Amino acid sequence: MKAYVFPGQGSQKPGMGQDLYNEVSESRVFFKKANKILNFNITELMFEGTDEDLLQTKVTQPAIFIYSAILALTSKSSAPDVCAGHSLGEFSALVASNAISFEDGLKLVSIRANAMQIACQDTNGTMAAILGLPDEIIESSCNEIDGVVKPANYNCPGQLVISGEFKSVEKACEILKEKGARRALILPVSGAFHTELMDSAVNNLKKGIEETEFTKPSCPVYQNFTGYPEEEPSKIKINLLNQLTGAVLWNQSINKMIEDGVNEFYEVGPGNTLQGLIRKTNNEVIVDRI
Repeated sequence: MKAYVFPGQGSQKPGMGQDLYNEVSESRVFFKKANKILNFNITELMFEGTDEDLLQTKVTQPAIFIYSAILALTSKSSAPDVCAGHSLGEFSALVASNAISFEDGLKLVSIRANAMQIACQDTNGTMAAILGLPDEIIESSCNEIDGVVKPANYNCPGQLVISGEFKSVEKACEILKEKGARRALILPVSGAFHTELMDSAVNNLKKGIEETEFTKPSCPVYQNFTGYPEEEPSKIKINLLNQLTGAVLWNQSINKMIEDGVNEFYEVGPGNTLQGLIRKTNNEVIVDRI
C-alpha cells in the first residue's frame, strides 16, 4: 500500500514551485487561481522571494499548501491508498484525497494562517525541540511546570516538540536537559502552535470550515488529532479544527499506517523532513518523494 504524506510549516524554501510551473503545463492553472484567491501574487514570492519573505505565516502556509497540493493534483503517479499531512499538510492531504477542492483548501489555509498570526501577536508563545528522551518523561515534566507548556508534535521516536508560554517552555528545556535530553532547543517560530494559546484562531477557522463543502475522501486520511484514518466528512471537520490546539500525533499516525499495511511513503511538497522522520520511525519501509 502507498501513502502520500504532506509537509507542514518549516519546509518552505525560496524558488519552491518554480520547476513545477515551468515543466508541468497543467500546474499553471492552479498557480494562477491561487493568486486570484489570495488577492496577491504569492507565486512571485514563492519563485523569487527571500527566506525572510517566506517566513511570514500568511505567506508560508499558503505557499507550502499551494506547492504540495498542485504537485499531488498534477502527478502522473498512481493514486495513493491513504494520505496524511503534518499539521498544515493535512489540508493538502484532504485536497489530494478529493475531500475538498483546491480552491476551498487554499481559502481555509489562508484563514488559518491569518488567524494564527493574530493569535501569535496576542500571546507570548514559542516551541522547542526535545531530542533523546522518552515521550513519557517529557509529558510528565511539562505537567509539573506552571503556565502553558505541553507536547505539540510527536514527530518520531526520540523527537518531540513542546509548545507554550515562553517562560514555561524555557523552564521545561532546563528541566529536560537535567533529565538527560540530548538537545532542548528553542525553535525560531512566532507562537505556541497546537496549544490553547491558539484558541482565538479556532473561532475564525471554525466558521470557514462550517461553510466549506467536505465530501467523503477517495482514500482514508490519517488525521493528526487522533492518529487514525477518517473518511466521514463531519468527523474530518472536527479533527481538523481540534488540530489547532491539539498535539500532532505524527509518529502515531505513521505507526498506524504501517500496521494497516502501508509499506511505501511518498513525501509530496518542499523539503525532505517527513522522509527523515519516517525512516527514524521504521527503517524497513520504502520512503521517497514524488
